[in-house]
Amino acid sequence: MSLPLILIVDDNPGNLAVIGELLQPGYAVRAANSGPRALKLARMSPQPDLILLDVMMPEMDGYEVMRRLREAPETATIPVILLTALDSLEDEERGLLQGAMDYITKPIRAPILMARVRAQIELKLAREIMRDRNNWLEAEVARRMEETLRIQDVTVHALARLAEARDPETGKHLLRTQEYVRTLARRLQRDVRFAELIDDHMVALLAKSAPLHDIGKVGIPDSVLLKPGKLDADEWALMKTHARIGADAISNAERDVAHPMEFLRIAKQIARSHHEHWDGSGYPDGLVGEAIPVAARLMALADVYDALISRRVYKQAIPFARACEMIVAERGRHFDPAVLDAFVDCAAEFQSIALRLADDGMFAAVAAGR
Repeated sequence: MSLPLILIVDDNPGNLAVIGELLQPGYAVRAANSGPRALKLARMSPQPDLILLDVMMPEMDGYEVMRRLREAPETATIPVILLTALDSLEDEERGLLQGAMDYITKPIRAPILMARVRAQIELKLAREIMRDRNNWLEAEVARRMEETLRIQDVTVHALARLAEARDPETGKHLLRTQEYVRTLARRLQRDVRFAELIDDHMVALLAKSAPLHDIGKVGIPDSVLLKPGKLDADEWALMKTHARIGADAISNAERDVAHPMEFLRIAKQIARSHHEHWDGSGYPDGLVGEAIPVAARLMALADVYDALISRRVYKQAIPFARACEMIVAERGRHFDPAVLDAFVDCAAEFQSIALRLADDGMFAAVAAGR
């Protein structure tokens, strides 16, 4: 292990020699006879662990050297002990206020110098140990947080696929709708009406929560969920209960965790309200306009778009252009006008997502009508 390095700064060669002899062989020593030379040596690698700095020097005094050391990021944290014949309280206060760690008056007494140097070297070592420990702890917290988020994402998708597994035709619907919601949210960030509500953190929460929108379908009987034809009135009434079932399931999950989780709050809004209509004609609560949570408004459009362009046993896929026309026609009825306008701005991105995450044969029937 290398010896601690101490930079001695004094314009008097005799003082440099005496202090250097006192410090060796316990410390490595570097000497400077002027302020400019001290600043240059302080930046050299390896940097000093401590600087003993004379105050009264021609050209550049110790206070000016201190100021420049503290201004430069590469030397700002090097501890400094001021050495001076000035012994007034004002001089000592000035040096300490400028960042000196200690203040020793001349003539130098060897025991005091050695004790102060040892104390500062030990403090520096302790700070470095603490800094390294803190850096390790921060890295470990970040690693564990990342691992927790990965587990959380896997859990969300596993839960979402419980519903998806009941309906094998939905394919990559979860992935596509998740990306549609993310795209809409990012576009709405540029809208002054949503800028404060939808920050980058909210975009991430919306995307994380979106796959749970149809989790309630696990409670719908196969005879209804997988029926190839049109549902009758009773079957349709039963199908619509999936919104409440999903929201209730997420509410139960919220009660089981020790601390509130934002993404579950958003997921519950999406699960319950993504079939609400802007004009109040949706379900399960008949919410109108801005009473519908923003997350659910985004999910509503994403879900309808994907349903329109996807092939099902009871219908063919609709061409992208026609799907866009049908959605635009629902401005102010099914969809929030602001969300609809955002969709129009990024319709090309929606189509790109759909093509990138398409299921096999998904668009075979509409290839000519893109």
